[in-house]
Amino acid sequence: MSTIASVETDFYRVDLPITLTDSTHGLIPHFELVIVRVTDSDGAVGTGYTYTVNSGAGAIAVLIDEYLVPAVIGLDVDLTELSWTRMWWATHYAGRGGHATSAISAIDIALWDLRARRDRSPLWRYFGGYDPKVPVYAGGVDLQFSLPELLEQADRFQAEGFRAIKMKVGRARLREDIERVAAMREHLGDDFPLMVDANMQWSADESVRAARSFAEFGLVWLEEPTIPDDIPGHLRVLRDGGLPLATGENLHTLHEFRAFITAGAVTFPEPDVCNVGGMTVFRKVAALAEAHNLPVTSHGAHDLTVHLLAAAPNRSYMEAHGFGLERFLRDPLVIEDGFAIAPERDGHGLEFDYEALRPSRISARTSA
Repeated sequence: MSTIASVETDFYRVDLPITLTDSTHGLIPHFELVIVRVTDSDGAVGTGYTYTVNSGAGAIAVLIDEYLVPAVIGLDVDLTELSWTRMWWATHYAGRGGHATSAISAIDIALWDLRARRDRSPLWRYFGGYDPKVPVYAGGVDLQFSLPELLEQADRFQAEGFRAIKMKVGRARLREDIERVAAMREHLGDDFPLMVDANMQWSADESVRAARSFAEFGLVWLEEPTIPDDIPGHLRVLRDGGLPLATGENLHTLHEFRAFITAGAVTFPEPDVCNVGGMTVFRKVAALAEAHNLPVTSHGAHDLTVHLLAAAPNRSYMEAHGFGLERFLRDPLVIEDGFAIAPERDGHGLEFDYEALRPSRISARTSA
C-alpha cells in the first residue's frame, strides 16, 4: 500500500498576453494559479492545479497547506473517496464550496494523476474511456473588443482548428449585444456553432428579454444569464426565453448541480474541475446529468477536462478557455478540426515548465 507522503504547493500570479474582459469581472489582466504536487511513499508524483480570476488564490494555497494536507497525509493513495471526504469535512464549516472546493480540487486532481501515472494509463482510459476526440469550442473573453477585433479573433480561432466559438455579451445596452451577435453570425455563417455568455450580468427578466432577442441567431446556448443563486430565475429564462441554458462554472458542489438539474433549470450543466471539487466530483456531475438525459459541458482547465469528457458518453462541447496554460506546458493540448484530442501520456500528461513559470511565482511550500 502506498500512502500520501508529502504535498508541495506553489502559488503564482500569471499575466495574460492581453487584457481580457467580461461583464462582471471587468478587466482581467492576470489570473492566479496554485499548483500542487503530491508524492507517495513509493516516490510516485501526481500534479494538480486550481486557479482564480484576478485574486483569491493566496487563500486557497493557505487552505491547502494548513488544513487539507494534515487531513490526507498518510492516507492510502488509492482511496480517493476517503481523501476527498476527509478534505471536505476538514473545511466544511469554513467553506461548503468556494475556496474550500477549489483547494480540494487541486489535491484531488493530483491524486488521480498519481494513480493513473503509477498504472501507466492516460486518465481518460483510466476513467473507463469513451472517445479521445472531444468536440471543443474557443471561449472568447472579449466583451470590450471592438467589432473588428472580435471578428479577427473568430478568424484566428478557426485557423487554430476550432469549429465552434463562444463570445461575451452583457454590454451596457442590449442593442449593442444584438448587433455584435448579428455580426458574428453573418461572419461565421448560419450553421457555425455559436454560443454567448453573459457572466451573470442580468436579472431573470432582463435575461428573458435578451434570450428572445438572440433567438433568431440560432445559438447553441446562452450561458450564465443571471446569478447562480437564482434557480427559479434560470427556470423562467429557460422556459420563457426560448434558448438552451448553460450554467455551472460558479457552482461548487455536487448538491448545487443536483438542485439545478432536478429543478429543470439548466440544459448544459457546466462544471469546472478546478472549483467543483476536482475530478471526483466532476465525474459525479457528468453522471448525474446523464441520468437526467442532459449533455454535459465544461468551464476552464481544458487540458485537464479533456480526459473527463473523453470518458463521458453524454459530453457535448468542451470549452478551451482564455486562461490557457499553453505557454507553460511542454505538450499543450492538440486541437484538430473542431476536436480536442485526449493525450495518450500517463495520467493527465501535463508537464509544467517551471522555469517559464518562475517569474510569476509568489510563494512555495512543502508539507509532510
